[in-house]
Amino acid sequence: MKLLHTADWHLGKTLKGASLIDDQKFIIDEIFKIIDDEKPDALLIAGDVYDRGIPPADAVNLFDEILNKLVEKKLPSLIIAGNHDSATRLNFGSKLFERQNIFIASKVADEPAQVVLEDEFGEVYFSLIPYFEPGEIRNKFFGEDFERLTYHDANKFYVDLARKKIPANKRSVALAHVFLTGGEESESERKFVGGAANVNAQIFSGYNYVALGHLHRSQKFYSGSPLKYSFDEVNHKKSVTLVDLDESGNVKVEKIPLTPRRDLIIVEGKFKELLNRPTTQDYAQIILTDDAYIYDTENLRDAFPNFLEVKRKSHMQSYDEETASTFRKDDPISEQFAKFFCEITEEPLSTEEQAAFEEFLKEIEREARE
Repeated sequence: MKLLHTADWHLGKTLKGASLIDDQKFIIDEIFKIIDDEKPDALLIAGDVYDRGIPPADAVNLFDEILNKLVEKKLPSLIIAGNHDSATRLNFGSKLFERQNIFIASKVADEPAQVVLEDEFGEVYFSLIPYFEPGEIRNKFFGEDFERLTYHDANKFYVDLARKKIPANKRSVALAHVFLTGGEESESERKFVGGAANVNAQIFSGYNYVALGHLHRSQKFYSGSPLKYSFDEVNHKKSVTLVDLDESGNVKVEKIPLTPRRDLIIVEGKFKELLNRPTTQDYAQIILTDDAYIYDTENLRDAFPNFLEVKRKSHMQSYDEETASTFRKDDPISEQFAKFFCEITEEPLSTEEQAAFEEFLKEIEREARE
């Protein structure tokens, strides 16, 4: 059986205020091209279909188009909720979708959702484990008076419950949205305090393949997100995972790369140098290395029309209490400022800068008198 493992689509995502919906439409088309080329027996979406619990209308419309395409292709699709999704909203219409081989598991149930698909070698059992808070497991199965559960304990309980429904010696696959201990994180993932959300991979040891979502870098068990959703992902190689499950349950995994409409890049340099760079349509984070403050950064749009952020790389020392103690309160303000400037920049005020500051002080005094 051939499976296409994807996750973390985050439909409706914005980056530094810019909507990525057109980029998401583009990359979803890429995924459908892969579906046409590879002809998988099922599509897996391991959580975070949407970027937030109340997704914008264009994200909902895009997902509606995706579901219709999957139905037209008669491709069984297994979908679970992630921590960014609203379980209730994602669950809407799920009973109706099942008739079209679209299986959505978004909530904790008395019995974990299970889908059984068949190939020429027999049945393959799929356990659909949506994201949940440990309190949901405690309240549903143990009662509020039961001791507090960790993410690991809650997921182990629910996975063990799912395993009980799988006959012995049958091939099986788990879909889940968790943070495995030792996984490599990115800035765009929703963080948990410390290691509170960590889950040990051993809880999935009974499965032939584990299709996980949550971590955006492609790594063991994780397909990763189809697009780069933060600038610390600039070096990520985005892909989807093609899984070939043979008659004995052995797994062959292939990463199929994805090419975005626009890439994410980080460029660094002096303002005038960057103005003369060849034009790129990529989403850019620009880091200026000029000593002087640059005010007209919008001029950089000639070379970087889609830049999302401008930062300034400071060569300045940190200003701490020890430095502050070298200044006497009785010193004239202009002298204190000159010392401060020199401590921070390691250069003295020029005559012109000193004169400008003196004029600034005089202007403040005039306004105060008025």
